[in-house]
Amino acid sequence: MKKPELLAPAGSYESFLGAIHAGADAVYLGGDQFSARAYAENFTQDEVCRAVRYAHLFGRKVYLTVNTLLKQEEITELYDYLRPFYECGLDAVIVQDLGVFRLVRECFPGMGLHVSTQMTVTGVYGADLLKKWGADRIVPARELSLQELIRIRRTAGIEVETFIHGAMCYCYSGQCLFSSVLGGRSGNRGRCAQPCRLPYGGEHTYPLSMKDLCAMDLLPSLIEAGIDSFKIEGRMKKPEYAAGVTALYRKYIDRYSADPDRTWRIEEKDRDCLRQLYVRSELSDGYYRRHNGREMITPGRPGYAGSSEALLEAVRKEHLTEPLRAAVRGRLRLVKGRPAEFTVELMTNRDKESAGTHACTVDGTVVMQAEKQPLTEESVVRQMRKTGNTPFSLEEMKVEMEPDVFLPVSALNELRREAFGRLEELAVGNPDTDQRIQQGKFRSAAPDCGSTGRKAQRTVLHASVTALHQAEALLETEGIRRLYLPADCLLSEEDAENGYAAHRIAPRKLTWWKEAVRRKKAECPDFESYLVLPAVLRQRDDSWLEAVKPILEMEETDGALTGSLEAYAWLTDRLPGLPVMTDANLYVWNEEAVRLLKEQAGNGRNMAGVTLPTEGDRQMLRGLAAEGREMIVYGRIPMMVSANCIRKTCEECLLTAGPRGKDETEFYWLTDRYRKKFPVKTDCRHCYNILYNSLPTSLHREIKQISGWGLDALRLKFTTETAEETRAVLGWYAEALKGRETELPDILTRTTRGHFKSGVA
Repeated sequence: MKKPELLAPAGSYESFLGAIHAGADAVYLGGDQFSARAYAENFTQDEVCRAVRYAHLFGRKVYLTVNTLLKQEEITELYDYLRPFYECGLDAVIVQDLGVFRLVRECFPGMGLHVSTQMTVTGVYGADLLKKWGADRIVPARELSLQELIRIRRTAGIEVETFIHGAMCYCYSGQCLFSSVLGGRSGNRGRCAQPCRLPYGGEHTYPLSMKDLCAMDLLPSLIEAGIDSFKIEGRMKKPEYAAGVTALYRKYIDRYSADPDRTWRIEEKDRDCLRQLYVRSELSDGYYRRHNGREMITPGRPGYAGSSEALLEAVRKEHLTEPLRAAVRGRLRLVKGRPAEFTVELMTNRDKESAGTHACTVDGTVVMQAEKQPLTEESVVRQMRKTGNTPFSLEEMKVEMEPDVFLPVSALNELRREAFGRLEELAVGNPDTDQRIQQGKFRSAAPDCGSTGRKAQRTVLHASVTALHQAEALLETEGIRRLYLPADCLLSEEDAENGYAAHRIAPRKLTWWKEAVRRKKAECPDFESYLVLPAVLRQRDDSWLEAVKPILEMEETDGALTGSLEAYAWLTDRLPGLPVMTDANLYVWNEEAVRLLKEQAGNGRNMAGVTLPTEGDRQMLRGLAAEGREMIVYGRIPMMVSANCIRKTCEECLLTAGPRGKDETEFYWLTDRYRKKFPVKTDCRHCYNILYNSLPTSLHREIKQISGWGLDALRLKFTTETAEETRAVLGWYAEALKGRETELPDILTRTTRGHFKSGVA
């Protein structure tokens, strides 16, 4: 049975030492740029390289987090930032941004490329695509079940890393704009303010606050599943936390691996230690055995209860006081008339059962015939064990010597120093990078994304809807060139009666849609109809994909819109001739990301374009503007996509609530401390929630400048609007694009400009 890697967090160099000393196989840490924990102490360049050298001495690894989204001007700085780490032997980088992914793959061959949980990998299609692109490992969404993880590991054949302990986010990682929209502190930039930990719906109600994860009881199942790496969360926490939690998981991983048949039991004192090291309120085993549930939530105030000072001191004394020394096996040969020969071999295995891969032999002074006091084996061993300030401990020593030999003590010391010096260089080894680094390759201009082959004459309007009444209103009104309709709108509502175990096309809805599209195209030959795929696709959605595939292949379907990497991978693989438009939450913050997506889509042949990010300010958005790209200028921003269900936590699951269970378009409204109301779409068919901003974003004041940027289209995004409101918004924007000023409809007077003016830090 393969023993999994134990991966520990480090927010400071002291935390790094604690994790290594406590038994971590690898440590992940952030440098002083591009890290998703911007408020952690983090590491300087020298500290990262020192950590790499130290870890390699003990056969451990170091992974650097570059897991934020990078603007175009930032990604041009990334090469110079990463090169020193590459040259010092960094084992891997952990990335979220598709552009960063491509740059690392192209410029730093041989360095591990790990996909962050921030990329929201939810299934085998996305995992397989990332492997094809060059990923070595993925960290899937934390919401996946154990069975889904097993499927990815076995089907995609790529390393899988999963969280086993620490804080849990309510939202799918990477899909949360809550902090960004409310306060400009983006989780995609490492600055989350955690608004999910605040009360909603009542003074003492915290429906978005998750219990902390503790998967200690599930270790046997996770090990047997073949998960490659077990990850502990906590780069913002104390060194004692990193060391203490690592030591406890090290103990039980080793215990099970050594004797899988042993009765599995966690000692109560160890459970208490985990609670006392850091727990926000309560512990749960996360999503491994459930899709969601109110038992995963902390409805009371989710405050940190404090740590035991006595426990922290004990952890500090055991793991943070004394330096760790690498075990070495030595062999000394002393033969008269020949140079002394000292061989040292690094024993990187913690249990010292076998030697490591690093060994060297050093020749010293010629051995002489003793005239008075010959060397004894005892005196030689004693001298060679004096490793002093080196990071080594001579655990095993074999001496092969003739009788009556002599060497000065100084000669033995010099032999020892040279041998350990060479061994250290071998252990920390610098890769030969001179021929492999391709400096500046990514700086060349990226070609246009491309659309469906037509040259854009002027910026046009596209619109997306969540409900049929909005689609009907738009199809009856002039002004839009493309309509995005959720594919779910064409499926039967009666599927709710069997808990969506099956998905069936609704014949009447499909007939209406086909006829409506034909009429619209007769009126406007350039009109296009696109179907929208769900925000998240999981293993449970395989039957859904097969059900909607015939609709996507219809003559009336001109393309598909998706913000999911899983759906993007499925579409470009299974329907290679279908134009695909990526939505704003399949993030494109730089030209490198466009290149990567374009490569997958047959060099752009079936890539309809990309949607610009909703977190961008005018400068960033204008820099990314081009034909084949569109920008959302009206609509509620989706601030969270969650596997957990707010309605189920606060009231009752729709699927168990009787007749109401059939209404899958109904919104639930969440109220914050300031009486702001946030609509929550309860998607029962795919079992997730989308939490939207309390106000729609509208850039009607800036429409004149935006329309001159060279974008292919501007999009209106409809969520909670009535048919009348939908027509009013479309009418105003359609007239504005023609240069006509009309009276602002009431709905546009209650909006925000979002990030357009100030962006995110």
